[in-house]
Amino acid sequence: MRKLLIAMLSTTLLCSSFSLLAQDLEGDMDILKGAYRTVQKTDDKAEMVKALTDMRAAAENAKTQTPDKLKGQAADSAQVKDYHAGLDTLIGQIDTSLKLANAGDLKGAQEEAKKFAETRDANHKKFR
Repeated sequence: MRKLLIAMLSTTLLCSSFSLLAQDLEGDMDILKGAYRTVQKTDDKAEMVKALTDMRAAAENAKTQTPDKLKGQAADSAQVKDYHAGLDTLIGQIDTSLKLANAGDLKGAQEEAKKFAETRDANHKKFR
């Protein structure tokens, strides 16, 4: 019975990982938006860590996508590199916020997360 339960749990986790990887760019942005709201309003460490972890995974997956505005451009073009740099900036900010949240400094993590909006706004002007 225990082996069956472990196998079912493993399959569920594996399938949920694949569904996140299969997410399109719009879906990634929706995850970022929803998780950002959670980060800004929660006082629960576990909820914040989960939201930040989801944001990081969505940002990483977004790097594998191309915005409509950049469709047809070479992967090594300046604009595509700029798009990836913007996501790398966001991922760095998420990592900093996640480190603070894991240390129990939720207010500090929320303050760091305010930078996400600036990064979002700057990159939406360029690529949306």
